[in-house]
Amino acid sequence: MKNIKLIQGDCLDVLKQIPNESIDCVVTDPPYKIVKGGCTNKAVRYSGTSHDELKNGTIFKNNEIQFSDWLPVLYNKVKDGSHVYIMCNDRNMRELLNVAYESGFKLLNILTWKKSKHNPNRYYLKNSEFIVMLRKGKAVNINNMGTYQVLEVNNVEKKQHPSEKPVDLMQILIENSSQEDDIVLDLFMGAGSTGVACAKTNRRFIGIEIDEKYFKIAKNRIEN
Repeated sequence: MKNIKLIQGDCLDVLKQIPNESIDCVVTDPPYKIVKGGCTNKAVRYSGTSHDELKNGTIFKNNEIQFSDWLPVLYNKVKDGSHVYIMCNDRNMRELLNVAYESGFKLLNILTWKKSKHNPNRYYLKNSEFIVMLRKGKAVNINNMGTYQVLEVNNVEKKQHPSEKPVDLMQILIENSSQEDDIVLDLFMGAGSTGVACAKTNRRFIGIEIDEKYFKIAKNRIEN
């Protein structure tokens, strides 16, 4: 655990303490509103989330943070030539890209995670999620240039977090955009999948999570 730093707290406060130009790679899944308005009983059954939570578009206690709150600060913390991966859905894509551009980042790619399971929707079943790939400064190739833009990785079977991502998915991104002993940052650690992937690939890791419940889950997963 000497290369792992886990912090329970608000990422906006923690980011201020991280030295500028010190982070080699960012892989994170920020909270955002997933739906707004009506939702069906079928959607509740599939998601395991209450009707009121889905209707309000929030499934987390701390769901009000905006891209504009942290992306401009993050820009100063990552090194020149670094890659930043941000999980996103279609509803929040435009806002994310606008704020990223205003913060100084450049768009490199929009990857698609093809899931093994889907979510119900009136406008096509949702069996994918987007991963926005940004860069700061100069363009640097990924390590495995044979990696497909569509990443087919199975969903997590027994989730400990509503939006828990597969470790294998995070590992692909980490291995492509960092070297061993590099520092990888996850501002919204959740259940710790990014940290587990870092431990498996000999990367240093800084994980931030505001929710005590999920912080304990992540800490336990990464330590073990």
